[in-house]
Amino acid sequence: MDTAQPLLPINDPLREMLHNEVHARPPARIRLPALVVFIAVTNDGVSREQELAHLRRLPGQQDLQAEQLSGSFLRLRLPGYTLKWERHTEFTRYSLVQPLPEGAQLGARDPELLSHIVLPADWLAGIPGRTIAAIKLVMLHGDLADPHEALAQGRTWLGEHTVVASLMGNQSHSMVITDLMLRESGYERILVVAPPDTTETRAGRISQRLLEIETYRLLALRGLPVAKQLGPFLSRCEAQLADITAHLESKSATDQSLLDTLVSLAAGVERAIAEHAYRFSATRAYDGLVAQRIAELREQPVPGTQTIGEFMQRRLSPAMATVQATAQRLASLSERITRTSALLRTRVDIATEVQNQQLLAKLTRGQELQLRLQSTVEGLSIAAISYYVISLILYLGKAGKEMGLPVKPELLAGAAIPVVLWSVWWTTKKIHEKLHADH
Repeated sequence: MDTAQPLLPINDPLREMLHNEVHARPPARIRLPALVVFIAVTNDGVSREQELAHLRRLPGQQDLQAEQLSGSFLRLRLPGYTLKWERHTEFTRYSLVQPLPEGAQLGARDPELLSHIVLPADWLAGIPGRTIAAIKLVMLHGDLADPHEALAQGRTWLGEHTVVASLMGNQSHSMVITDLMLRESGYERILVVAPPDTTETRAGRISQRLLEIETYRLLALRGLPVAKQLGPFLSRCEAQLADITAHLESKSATDQSLLDTLVSLAAGVERAIAEHAYRFSATRAYDGLVAQRIAELREQPVPGTQTIGEFMQRRLSPAMATVQATAQRLASLSERITRTSALLRTRVDIATEVQNQQLLAKLTRGQELQLRLQSTVEGLSIAAISYYVISLILYLGKAGKEMGLPVKPELLAGAAIPVVLWSVWWTTKKIHEKLHADH
């Protein structure tokens, strides 16, 4: 026997929750014959508090606590029936299991069931949310030795409608028959015929799989209206993108006008992706769950009748293909817009580079002119400085002559001109050399 405190490191905070997730929604144990009333509703905008308040309206459940709904699963065992509540990401489902009325046994013709539901009609109608699926699943005993006879009785029970049916399990332990019709009451009907030795656990698993197939089928199809709605929008966007690409190729429009149009187009496509990406992803996930649940049925065909899997393949697959194609079309359009944006950006970059080169050439020519002007100014500056220096020498000679020195100012100034010019030139050159050496 394990010790009370096993020798283990400290538990990860999520360990217990993740471990118990496998037991979070155990299948029901159903004693045949039974009537299962199943309702799935959207819970967008519906809080757990609203669902709790509605569950408290059941007899004897006035003291139901919010903590009991924290695990998103609750099974209430009430006198004569069982009610199961399950909250999922975008829907909540309620499953009522009660004994089957006497007049609804195999051999009856389209029996009336609504008046025999143990829950008050106003309680069912008051479930918070909008109905996604409503199913009356009848599970009863029958002889499967002759599948065709059992199928004929099941077709009579459903009201002589066209049905889909199959034997379930590798050993054909039970038969499911349904017409998948939405009746005036708002419910569908599914009939399961099982031998007397069927266990309650097996009956619970069969019930869960069949109800989930229909629920997930309807949830998967919620992406179809979105895909159809997006069709005209995508066609307009693709035509607009083709027009932008043509203008880009022919250079018949300015870059700014093309950029404005492309930005507006990209914004519309990205908004559509943001609004509908979840719906398309959910559709793929629900479609995968439908396929998984059908595989778990391990259907064996009854000759001359479609199985549930065949029916879903022919009816559901085209819708899923439409949704998938629309999602891929939307993603492809976004990628094409990105590539077109890159092309336009490249063209703008090339045009900008050409403008920069032209501007650089103008600056270079300006610098050359400025250098020439500077050289001219420097030559004039040498002449001017030399003129002022010689003028000073001339004045100095005149001053010396006035003082009685034997000096002729004009000769002194004339003789100094070559020396002064060379000195000023040499000094200017040294200054330039020093400046260039510093840089």
